[in-house]
Amino acid sequence: MMRAGAHLRTAGVWRKANRFWSDRRGIAAVEFALIMPILLIMYFLTMEASQAIETSKKVSRIGSMVADLVTQQTSVVKADVDAIMQIGSVTLQPYNRSTPTITITAIQVSADATKALVVWSRKLVAGVASAGAAATTETTVPATLKVASTFLIRVESNLGYTPVIAWTASNQQKLGLTSAFSNITMGETYYLRPRRSVTIPCGDC
Repeated sequence: MMRAGAHLRTAGVWRKANRFWSDRRGIAAVEFALIMPILLIMYFLTMEASQAIETSKKVSRIGSMVADLVTQQTSVVKADVDAIMQIGSVTLQPYNRSTPTITITAIQVSADATKALVVWSRKLVAGVASAGAAATTETTVPATLKVASTFLIRVESNLGYTPVIAWTASNQQKLGLTSAFSNITMGETYYLRPRRSVTIPCGDC
C-alpha cells in the first residue's frame, strides 16, 4: 500500500515533468541551432559557385585578351611575349589561390594544308616564363582553321581552381573531404590570325 508521502513525491515529479515539456521558452534558440549549419552550408555553396563561375569567365578572358594583344603586333621578342602573359595572369585578381598556366604558340600551316608546324612558343607556369614547344614541331589545329599557308596564334589558358573551403593560408593541408574539390580544372583555347601582318616572328624565341 502506497504511503501518502510517496504519493505526493510522485505527483510533484509528474507536475515538474509536465511543466518542463509544456515550457516553450528558448525553443527559437534550439531551432536556430539546428537550422544554422544547413544555412551556413547553403551560403558557402552559393558563394563558392558564384566565385567559380566568375573565375572561369576570367580564365577565358585571359586567352582572348592575350591572343588579341599578340596578334596586334607585327613582330615580337621574348620579353614582349612574357610581359603580355604576365598581364593576362593579373586579370584573375582578386582570385589568388592558384596561378594560371598560359601558353602562346605561333603556328604556320604548310602550303598543302597537311601540316601545322610550331614557329615559336612561350609559356607561363607558376609565374615563371619559359620556352614552349620547340620550333618545327608538328601540332594540331581545328580542321576549319587549317588553311594553306596561313599563320595562327594559339593561346591556351588553364587554371586549377581551388575553392575557399579547400584552401588554407599555407596551402599545405586540405580540410577533410574538401580535398576532393581542391583542383577544379578550368581552361580555354583561342586561335587568332595576325591583324597587321602576314606572320608575327619572334626575334629571340
